[in-house]
Amino acid sequence: MTVAEINALLYSGRHRIESLQRALRIPALSLGWRGSMRALLEAAERGEQVGNAGLSSTLVAPLFWRGFRSLKVVSSSEESIDIRSFELAALDGSPLPPPLPGQHIVVRVRPSLDSPPVVRNYSLCGSPTAGTYTIAVKNEGGPGSGFLHERIRAGAVLEVSAPRGSFTLASGTAPVVLLSAGIGITPLLAMLRAAASDDGWSREVWWFHSARDKAHHAFAMQVRALITALKRVHLCNIYSRPGADDQPDINYDIQGHLTVALLQQMGVPRNADFYLCGPSSFLADLMGGLKAWQVDESRIRTEVFGACGSFTPGTVSAASQAPHLPAGPQGTGPRVTFLRSRIAPRWDTHFRSLLELAEMCSVPVRWSCRSGVCHTCESGLIDGRLRYSPEPLDPPPEGTALICCATPLSDITLDL
Repeated sequence: MTVAEINALLYSGRHRIESLQRALRIPALSLGWRGSMRALLEAAERGEQVGNAGLSSTLVAPLFWRGFRSLKVVSSSEESIDIRSFELAALDGSPLPPPLPGQHIVVRVRPSLDSPPVVRNYSLCGSPTAGTYTIAVKNEGGPGSGFLHERIRAGAVLEVSAPRGSFTLASGTAPVVLLSAGIGITPLLAMLRAAASDDGWSREVWWFHSARDKAHHAFAMQVRALITALKRVHLCNIYSRPGADDQPDINYDIQGHLTVALLQQMGVPRNADFYLCGPSSFLADLMGGLKAWQVDESRIRTEVFGACGSFTPGTVSAASQAPHLPAGPQGTGPRVTFLRSRIAPRWDTHFRSLLELAEMCSVPVRWSCRSGVCHTCESGLIDGRLRYSPEPLDPPPEGTALICCATPLSDITLDL
């Protein structure tokens, strides 16, 4: 097979099963290319016609609806001194489709009539089979979390996206290690619920959660109840600053911080699957420690709701700065909301693509081409309609966009 043939097999829209099988028989094929060919072959055998599994890093999970849907708040509870939960249900009372454990939804609110809408990501923390969706929101004092804490109670209606995201509990046989801090408990709580409700679950589970003290420890009683449903399980709560009334071995197990040294001391196996969610410093410290412990990177999964790092191979990146509105007068076209970066500029026709607009706003982006070929720029499309020019060789999966060659036809929300 020539370089041109194998290149076309990956980067064109034609992925014949026999050609993919032939490529996988090439002993000299690198691990990266082998993984891409295997992903394409599995997608072809499943009959998937949209997207390029060999290039996409996005989980191709079904989207239950496009854009936003109105859901009713049926209950709301205080889970800690700064965290409140909201249970959401369909307006007609029908069960909502089950999400994958660990997925999140996007909530859109309008704190005032004269301001643009505010959109925020919130992990689902309820049972995946409940027929309702539950989120937990930490009050950061901002326009999103502050509004939800102060104004939203049972009976309110919120605009909500379908569940999405690739930070999900994967199948396997290895032990599962769930590591969280603060509000990072939410997606891992959904994973714990899934394990506890699975009659066939046989994997060992290690649960580690870090909080400041009992007052800031959300879902403590729910976690302890779920733990009792598992046969092979370990629980460890770490408080950084226990209160005067917090009792060791009752409210918490260890005072200090969650570290890889603690995992080693407690006998966590290195060949486990690790799931991490929490503040950026928490993630950075644990990621560095796990890599120093020589844990295989494929076994480490993290959830980050801030802007992800840029990836622009072959170019020299500009100096990093916080996302901002583009310089000069604002455009008059559709509003483009960059969800993670928390800015919403208006589109202007002098931009050639959404990628160019993102770069002008210092929004961290990933790209390798500007012609809809490589799928490196594949980003979540929460809401809105796009036009492609040129047309991508492989259309992206539902709910995603190739920003390198796309322009907006309506107001849009991107997971960037």
